Amino acid sequence: MSYLMQAEERLSRLRARMAETETDLVVLGPSSHMAWLTGLNPHGDERPVMLLVSAGYAGFLMPALNAAMAQEITTLPLFTWADDDGPMAALGALLDASDARRPGLSVVLDETMRADFALLLLDQLDSPRRRFTGDTVSLLRTRKDADEVARIKAAHLLNDSAVAAAFAALKPGMTETQVVELIETHYKANGAATAFCSVCFGGNGAFPHHHPGATALGENMAVLIDTGCVLDGYPSDMTRCRWFGPDPDPEFLKVRDIVEAAVQAALAAARVGAPAREVDAAARRVIGDAGYGDRFLHRTGHGLGIDLHEAPYITGTSELPLEAGNVFSIEPGIYLEGRFGLRLEEIVILREDGPEVFSELPRV
Repeated sequence: MSYLMQAEERLSRLRARMAETETDLVVLGPSSHMAWLTGLNPHGDERPVMLLVSAGYAGFLMPALNAAMAQEITTLPLFTWADDDGPMAALGALLDASDARRPGLSVVLDETMRADFALLLLDQLDSPRRRFTGDTVSLLRTRKDADEVARIKAAHLLNDSAVAAAFAALKPGMTETQVVELIETHYKANGAATAFCSVCFGGNGAFPHHHPGATALGENMAVLIDTGCVLDGYPSDMTRCRWFGPDPDPEFLKVRDIVEAAVQAALAAARVGAPAREVDAAARRVIGDAGYGDRFLHRTGHGLGIDLHEAPYITGTSELPLEAGNVFSIEPGIYLEGRFGLRLEEIVILREDGPEVFSELPRV
């Protein structure tokens, strides 16, 4: 499927969803929402850029200086404006074309767009009823198509080789930042960019969002690597933990087995129709029963797509029913301050018969 055909198909799906939710207008800023829907992700600065979608029309408010670039990617009409004139006339024409002057419109706003863009739009509408994209664009993005799944899989296979190479290269005296550089070089050599990279030695692993630094690797030390690349527009994300040295801390081995059991429990709970909170509860139950409940410091997972973090979120409060095509992480962890942290993370796609793991690198 060509990208233009894909954009047309996604726009059709959005309009169907708008009809189901009685939505009159969807307004997106320059964001991953816009990129997913149209393939266009224009430069975002103080110049208003918006995509308006109604039942019978779709068009862009676009600064004139970005118009030529946009026309190479989208066939949707552009309502352009120059710095000397300002955006109001172009926005008014786009609202008229979208039949958005009617009072009481149900409007979906991109929650990631600039507040001044949103207010500029809302100030032109008559008593709009507004909400964010949770039941429209965001929901559609959780249902990954075959092309997206293939790209996510390729990114994870590259991530596998980068992480395997990093663990194989570990030597006493190496710093966390040197391991990060090794991983980033591997990504670049294979046509990918770094999405993020956290390498944690010893007690640094007890901080779930540790920033790598000058800590040097010593014998008999825990190593946690949480990293991801972006390949062909889609990211990977994975965490693996190993013990460096011949004499592993017995509690490290115990905690590793507990966290692996939590991963397995979460995988078993991840079924079509199950509320997301049940996946979180399954992992949390294993860790709590083992006596480490207060050391599991975060949610069990997050969705992944164009964005590294997107819906669905696997939290203890989410009632969202999981669907086939959802892609999300399962990443329970136990963090022992001053000693080590141990997190095992997989990204999975939910199939009709259960979750399928993207990574092929063993967890333990």
